[in-house]
Amino acid sequence: MAGRRPGLVGRTSVAFALAASLAVAGGNAQADTSAIPICPTTDELSVYELPTGLNVHTCDVEGLVVTYDGTGIEMPEADTAVSIDMLAEDGTEHGFTLIVTSDGKVSYDLSEANTESPSAGEDRADVMSPRLTAGDLTEESDLPVSEPPTPDGLEVAEVDAASSPGECQDGAYSTLDRKEYGIYNWYLGDGAYPAGMTRSQALEYFEGSIGRITASTNNCGLTDQVPAKSHYAGTTTYEADVSASGTCTARDGKSTWDAGDLAAGAVASTCAWTWPNPVGKNDLREADVRFNIADFDFTRNPTSTCNGRYHDVLNTGTHEAGHIFGLGHVGSGHSNLTMYTKADRCEVKKRTLGKGDVMGLRSIY
Repeated sequence: MAGRRPGLVGRTSVAFALAASLAVAGGNAQADTSAIPICPTTDELSVYELPTGLNVHTCDVEGLVVTYDGTGIEMPEADTAVSIDMLAEDGTEHGFTLIVTSDGKVSYDLSEANTESPSAGEDRADVMSPRLTAGDLTEESDLPVSEPPTPDGLEVAEVDAASSPGECQDGAYSTLDRKEYGIYNWYLGDGAYPAGMTRSQALEYFEGSIGRITASTNNCGLTDQVPAKSHYAGTTTYEADVSASGTCTARDGKSTWDAGDLAAGAVASTCAWTWPNPVGKNDLREADVRFNIADFDFTRNPTSTCNGRYHDVLNTGTHEAGHIFGLGHVGSGHSNLTMYTKADRCEVKKRTLGKGDVMGLRSIY
């Protein structure tokens, strides 16, 4: 949308001239400056560059992209929150939430990008109606995770796996401000799929990924007490609303799973749009998932010949489906859980949920 708004130089000149004229005009004019909205004049801003008091009702922000740490979100309509969750191969946290309240005020939440992994389990407070839920939920820390030192001769992944409890002993989880109150109706994109799968194979593996979350599939003997539901609604010509640069674009009304290009380092990304719910977590309206086949190779069945070359489709898909139904990342020290933030090649342990993953779903549903 280049050319839609005046450039930064123009904005600075106009602002300087306006300030000078108001100073000459006297006290009354100066007092009125608080009523003049400060609107962005570029098509992209970081969260730290967002003007204080930005309001979608008083500023033309259609198409404006707000960025944070290699991810981005296109400005949504009022009364909507948009979140991006990225599964990175190196285990670093990437993602945030952009919030527009019903009266048009814009804010953001970075807690998804700074996960302090709890030892038992932790729910995230409602970011759009905090007064309704903050008293019952524990807000997650915004402090970065302190990583333990790596002993000589060992890879970080090896150290983390060795120090992590088993999947059936680890009760850690984090939840997002997101819940599917009805049925998650999703579509299969009609373009490319990971691992060169056919359409029928993609349906089988994507549906299997979602089903492992809704059925609480685990090897720990934990029963399914989660009433979350999904429904495959068919194929669509619409694509997942995730750009090659890792931005959640404007939603198209269809929750689509597909494959394509993503930001470097992102194995897969989920974009979710929610509406506020006055009595609990935000109501999921749409959630799109894209696998990054531009930078990574995938397989349906990692074998002994995988040799660190491929990411497993079902392993990745189950993790992304967890985000859709409200699960957040867990970090260092919890590598045996499905929602562990790091994606390893040839890994299959995310295919089945650990204790913390199941407990997290139960806390939501």
